[in-house]
Amino acid sequence: MLSLRIDGQLLDRLRRHAAIRGMSVQDYVVRTLIRDDFDERFKSAVEETEKFYGVK
Repeated sequence: MLSLRIDGQLLDRLRRHAAIRGMSVQDYVVRTLIRDDFDERFKSAVEETEKFYGVK
């Protein structure tokens, strides 16, 4: 379980972005976190590959 405390303006923005995608705010936030986590893991994998092959 994750609990967040956010201000009203941010909540309004999240609601608008979620509505555009036909999602709940909770689902939108979770998908955003998952996407960011994937991006970080992908970046790390690319960096490790570049180290292995000596790419600068």
